[in-house]
Amino acid sequence: MVVPKATSLKTERSGRTYYFCSQTCLNTFLDPETELKSMRKRVTLALTGVLLLAILRAAAFLGLAAGVTLVTWVPIPILPWFTWGVWLFLLTTPVQFIGGWSFYVGSWNAIRTRHINMDFLIALGTTVAYVYSVVVVFFPSILPVKVEERSVYFEVSAIIIAFVLLGKYMEEIIKKNSSAAVRKLLDLKPATARVIRDGMEMEIPAETVMVDETVVVRPGEKVPTDGVVLEGSSSVDESMLTGESIPVEKAPGAEVIGGTLNKTGLFRFQATRVGAETALAQIIKFVEEAQGSSAQVQRLADKVTGYFVPAVVLIAIIAFIGWLLAGNFPQALLAFIAVLIISCPCALGVATPAALMVGVGKGAENGILIRGGEVLERAEKLSTVIFDKTGTLTRGEPSVTDVVALTNRPEDEILRLAAAVEAGSEHPLGEAIVQAAKNQMLDIPKVKNFEAIPGHGIRGEVNSDRILLGNRRLFQQQGYTVSPEIERLLTQLELDGKTAMLVGCNGLLMGIVAVADTLKPEAKEAVAALRREKVKVVLLTGDNQRTAEAIARQVGIDRVIAEVLPGDKAQVIKEIQQRGEAVAMVGDGVNDAPALATADIGIAIGSGADVAKETGGIILVKNDVRDVVKAIRLSRATMIKIKQNLFWAFIYNTIGLPIAAFGYLNPIIAAAAMALSSLSVIVNSSLLKGFKLSST
Repeated sequence: MVVPKATSLKTERSGRTYYFCSQTCLNTFLDPETELKSMRKRVTLALTGVLLLAILRAAAFLGLAAGVTLVTWVPIPILPWFTWGVWLFLLTTPVQFIGGWSFYVGSWNAIRTRHINMDFLIALGTTVAYVYSVVVVFFPSILPVKVEERSVYFEVSAIIIAFVLLGKYMEEIIKKNSSAAVRKLLDLKPATARVIRDGMEMEIPAETVMVDETVVVRPGEKVPTDGVVLEGSSSVDESMLTGESIPVEKAPGAEVIGGTLNKTGLFRFQATRVGAETALAQIIKFVEEAQGSSAQVQRLADKVTGYFVPAVVLIAIIAFIGWLLAGNFPQALLAFIAVLIISCPCALGVATPAALMVGVGKGAENGILIRGGEVLERAEKLSTVIFDKTGTLTRGEPSVTDVVALTNRPEDEILRLAAAVEAGSEHPLGEAIVQAAKNQMLDIPKVKNFEAIPGHGIRGEVNSDRILLGNRRLFQQQGYTVSPEIERLLTQLELDGKTAMLVGCNGLLMGIVAVADTLKPEAKEAVAALRREKVKVVLLTGDNQRTAEAIARQVGIDRVIAEVLPGDKAQVIKEIQQRGEAVAMVGDGVNDAPALATADIGIAIGSGADVAKETGGIILVKNDVRDVVKAIRLSRATMIKIKQNLFWAFIYNTIGLPIAAFGYLNPIIAAAAMALSSLSVIVNSSLLKGFKLSST
């Protein structure tokens, strides 16, 4: 439902303001356990009252069957005024004002903010029935016509409150079970940590660990915060965050994530992120915000609801007047109450949040973080998935495969100079060249005047020599001559799926360094699964055309867009979108940030602990490309549930409203139907928990 910002039913958490349509929802959000206990007490009181009313009604029928009238049926002879109506009044009043207290609080807030909510409809309908019954029992003379005491509606009021409370209580129980993902994440937070202070090991609350402190973790203990291993080694179970069941080996220099479980060895690490900056805290915040988000289809429903609720009150008044003019006052009253109760938009209000809570939570349990409802809607219309190459379809750990000398200089010299200029680069290909030189124990000289040329290569000065390293286009632009023989060498290397880079010195071509990245074994399976989903798959890379096509052939991608500069990837995506395609871009989330932001859905893969840095609408914690398929399928399944929920909620109100207005629906049945409609939406959403996340 749309809730005005002026409402007093609001609170702040993690820098965000949350607005609520009823007092019960606000209380549940602030303190779910306490509110559930309070709701349980009110439900128990209401159901007890209804049970006693049922017993009294049964006794009355038995009395009538035995020839005892309601007037002579007086349990306490010395109090002749203690009649049937008084008994009903005594049993109903606690239910009305104690059990239904939250409805009155919510109604008062609705009146103050001039925004009618479900609390107002429930309170108005039951209060009308209750007040009318009080007048019949205690002040019958003020009524225009004589009404028998048996024509009271105390039971109607009590049963409606009991049904609605029971329905909301069951709804909150199911919601609590459905939000298990966040609770599991919260449970991962360790309470204490062992740190080294003043040369001594001491145990402190985990939230008081400071950045750069040395933390000690023993076998079987949880890692208290994020950091880098200083000494020791172990295997760490990260399945609770990533869904990966195999423990990850940790050694000095490896990153550890807070909340994960140390399995075997003892190690010490330096804290790098603490408190709200840890990966676990970021994931919890991410999931909470996603579960609290909305979809466009829900906002449309909310807009309709904003007009629907005031219209319900008007229809209830018209139904009342219509039946009154027909000379049937009891039916007028029942129709008025039934219209108010049956039209409560509870199911519409929870249609999207319920499905989002389950779907987003299931994703989080499997290392798939979905940013919210809008992402889910766009995923449903997805027609094209674009993959980056390095680190996405490949492992992102390239290695040097070939060093070819084109002059009389030795291959080691070519590799040494190439490593010198690449020493200042952070590109994976450059790191591979530097590592190859180190592996051969080569002396890597220092570089001066280093300059990176995005999408082409790098240059710098080594011992007064001007070294150039990059693709053929760069060398042609710099005036180098690439002979047909050299072109054939480059072509052959590229056809083998290798990235071939030329090395030049003082205007003369010295050699070729070829680097190859290993294809992820699951990449082909992921592409095949996307094609089965009728999704077009494209490879978008800055690598040369032949290398890109070789990689594409291996994984089964038909369309390749190669030799694209990093800054131009977003423009390529725009061009595809202009042809009517709904596009998802899959990349590493940092280097591909502009492209991810431009795509309809940005999918950042292999982010690990760096969740806060990502710009993607979907973040895959694991470095498994098959999770792209799982994320899309989960998004679509969640969106289907949202649409199912909204459909049934609208159908319920559309059918129920005229039936109630024309007098064919008892208010008690209306209350039961209203409670069941909300429960059906919650139960339908909870079925997502059984959705099988598969990439096959």
